[in-house]
Amino acid sequence: MALPNECKQTKDLSRKEILLSVVRSPATGRIYAGASDGKIHSVDPAAEKPEFTEWEGHGSYVTGVALAGPSLVSGGYDGRLVWRDAASGTISRSLEAHARWIRKVVASADGRWIASVADDMVCRVWDAADGKLLHELRGHAERTPQHFPSMLYACAFSPDGTRLATVDRVGHAVVWDAATGKSLATFEVPGMYTWDPKQRIHAIGGPRSLAFSPDGQSLAVGGMGQVGNIDHLEGKTRVEIFRWEKGERSHEFVGDQFKGLVERLIYHSSGEWLLAFGGDSGGSVQVMDLAGNRIHKQEKASTHLHDAVYDESTGTAVIAAHNRLLVWNIA
Repeated sequence: MALPNECKQTKDLSRKEILLSVVRSPATGRIYAGASDGKIHSVDPAAEKPEFTEWEGHGSYVTGVALAGPSLVSGGYDGRLVWRDAASGTISRSLEAHARWIRKVVASADGRWIASVADDMVCRVWDAADGKLLHELRGHAERTPQHFPSMLYACAFSPDGTRLATVDRVGHAVVWDAATGKSLATFEVPGMYTWDPKQRIHAIGGPRSLAFSPDGQSLAVGGMGQVGNIDHLEGKTRVEIFRWEKGERSHEFVGDQFKGLVERLIYHSSGEWLLAFGGDSGGSVQVMDLAGNRIHKQEKASTHLHDAVYDESTGTAVIAAHNRLLVWNIA
């Protein structure tokens, strides 16, 4: 598969809320976005006049959404996981899943399992069909080396569903056996976390995104490089790729045009290139050429990009953003 020749925005659907997470139905093309108002916003972005449907279910920020068969599973600031019928929006199950903010919710490719991570520093794996807790994975410290509360932002299943990865704020990454819950490997990604011990006694950054390569042998980690003024997202965008079994870094991509967090990573199924979405007060879309070990394309977005899905058959990315749902052509 050749590298994309085009990378440009084609549609901008304005919203009053901040869209924080997004998932796409492969069968219908419909988009489900979790938002700052505690609702799920559903829309067909390909429609001539897209109309949003709103479903309630959370008290505040919905920062994770996943599709598992006919079910849409969401999680957010209230620590709850909510199962609903993706067609009707009817809630079938609501669980007190975590003690703190749920940062990410993902489903295995076969729809059997749901994984959630939260600021209680636990990853939990659930049976997608009945909501039964299967594994409670504890491999991350509750506090940073500076004795401040840590955060667990990201998790990802491998394409074949056999592996599950998690990474915390200070860059400690763990790869787990998804079926047994056994830890298989750990490695460190410290360059995305900045601690200011003098002026502010505060920290910023931390890895925000994970993606397994199509063959499952590599793990990409996205975030932001070191920061001088920790009150701003002024670090350069940063992506590192590891051969996770040995913890060896194979690639390093440091933004030369854009700053801020890499919030979402998506591999192309060929394994030849990688998409990165994120930003600071503005946004950026980047295409990484893995064979050439270079950033192939990088384009400015109008606002911070929080999450994205990509349809290879059409070369279309739908992006959850600050007060917008954006459609980009990347092909």
